[in-house]
Amino acid sequence: MATQSLFVAISTSSSIYTHGEEQLLRCIPIKTKQMHLRLSNGNRVRARSAINVDSTATEIPHQWYNLIADLSVKPPPPLHPKTFEPVKPEDLSHLFPDELIKQEATNERFIDIPEEVMDVYKLWRPTPLIRAKRLEKLLDTPARIYYKYEGVSPAGSHKPNTAVPQVYYNAQQGVKNVVTETGAGQWGSSLAFACSLYGLGCEVWQVRASYDQKPYRKLMMQTWGAKVHPSPSDVTEAGRKILEMDPSSPGSLGIAISEAVEVAATNDDTKYCLGSVLNHVLLHQTVIGEECLRQMEAIGETPDLIIGCTGGGSNFAGLSFPFIREKLSEKINPVIRAVEPTACPSLTKGVYAYDFGDTAGMTPLMKMHTLGHDFIPDPIHAGGLRYHGMAPLISHVYELGYMEAISIPQTECFQGAIQFARTEGIIPAPEPTHAIAATIREALRCRETGEPKVILMAMCGHGHFDLTSYEKYLQGNMVDLSFEEEKIKGSLAKIPQVLA
Repeated sequence: MATQSLFVAISTSSSIYTHGEEQLLRCIPIKTKQMHLRLSNGNRVRARSAINVDSTATEIPHQWYNLIADLSVKPPPPLHPKTFEPVKPEDLSHLFPDELIKQEATNERFIDIPEEVMDVYKLWRPTPLIRAKRLEKLLDTPARIYYKYEGVSPAGSHKPNTAVPQVYYNAQQGVKNVVTETGAGQWGSSLAFACSLYGLGCEVWQVRASYDQKPYRKLMMQTWGAKVHPSPSDVTEAGRKILEMDPSSPGSLGIAISEAVEVAATNDDTKYCLGSVLNHVLLHQTVIGEECLRQMEAIGETPDLIIGCTGGGSNFAGLSFPFIREKLSEKINPVIRAVEPTACPSLTKGVYAYDFGDTAGMTPLMKMHTLGHDFIPDPIHAGGLRYHGMAPLISHVYELGYMEAISIPQTECFQGAIQFARTEGIIPAPEPTHAIAATIREALRCRETGEPKVILMAMCGHGHFDLTSYEKYLQGNMVDLSFEEEKIKGSLAKIPQVLA
């Protein structure tokens, strides 16, 4: 059957904004106190304070960073699901344009960002690095909290950082249409936005739970010209099979991926785009961390702790990977902490094994932390984190011990989101509320210990289209959803047996 074919388908203008008395860096002179940088050997050195910061101090990076180049132990390759041999570039050519296939497999340290992509990035980049002084005051903490805010993009999240180059490379190769999946809708709306700029058709399968919860994300996609289906749908064979088994299925990112991949694999003029997980997606997102490194250097700060939410991992990788590079070179030594939902805890409760990236088993096998490819998480409000697996590169870095992971229930996350909104003024998307909750936990620990830690948090998007979730929390109708041990055991039992 054609749909079973392979992939079978993987087939810095300084910008520290402020609220009130918070520091503001863009093109204006500022005065700061003398700062100290903590080196990886535990010593501190005095840093020259940033007195004048102009538009060239932290301009938009001109290259993406590839962490694989600096890892002494390289990540395991994706495998052909039938032969169990490493996937070859030609196996992916019916899904991705040539340049993205090259980026997926490259060991080069830096990849130049095309000028055409840079021109679009300039619509919203550089994004602000903000010190959360009002939140610090509320928590009465000696910690200094900074957040890198990606919600200023046209789609309201970090996702355009990769949507734009993915669509650009497809357009360069003469592709007419792209298809994708989306959870909360941030990725789908970002891809629709990019397609509207380059004149490509866009078709999106949105996870049913989020399709119903977040109707305005669907309208965003449609405004930018995309066609949107709830997933599982009756449009694809993969969707119909799920609906036969469970007509009321809430869907999952794994199911939506299967549907999009099926369409790409059976239409010559169509390619597939993925919003997370794959190496080239994480690569594009490193524009966040590269920018942030320069912004923090401009104010003489070095993070002791870096926190980000994880679903597939693109936002977390985008901020943390450039800092991991500096950590590996022993220039800094931050703790790097991923935060995931307790209802979908792939890093903290999953197994590290080869598994499919989608529910139907159409993708190559990837070595990652997984809950099992047919695991369907409960319909938590952070739809972008409802993925059964984790980006293979993040999983590899986690196995190497360069980062740690925790999980937090959604009610604690929304409690933190309310505190954040009422102090910092930004209503966060449900996904980064996990990072906010973890940041608040750490800030309160600092209050107890007296440690003046510098905490850097990834704030990947706003929640303007997620207000039904806030309504449920504010009305006391939100409950914590957790995974069932038996449910995970059942899905783990179906993971392909690969000797690695």
